[in-house]
Amino acid sequence: MSVASITEQSGRTVIALEGEIDMEEAPKVRRALLDSMKQKRDILVDLSEVTYIDSSGIASLIEGLQAARKQKNDLALVSVSQRARRVLELARLDKVFTIHADLATALAATKG
Repeated sequence: MSVASITEQSGRTVIALEGEIDMEEAPKVRRALLDSMKQKRDILVDLSEVTYIDSSGIASLIEGLQAARKQKNDLALVSVSQRARRVLELARLDKVFTIHADLATALAATKG
């Protein structure tokens, strides 16, 4: 399972992902991100329970970020697991995405 939950918190959409985000699961993540754009809110993607992410999962996150920015919103990553963080760092995407240590920090830093 990749999309564990989609909730609204303080005017932001919070999408919690879990497990492996690979070629099979990435389309579900992509769809959840793009569907959430309809709310025209900032999106926080919780990666704390992600055990693996491959290039297709990363591509889904990048596509979501681009779509959010096109709407003048933001997509930030929250509580990134060590494994996911390593992949982001190797691809230097930790410089592209805003990454927050936890949800409370993200909620305080983003507009609602």
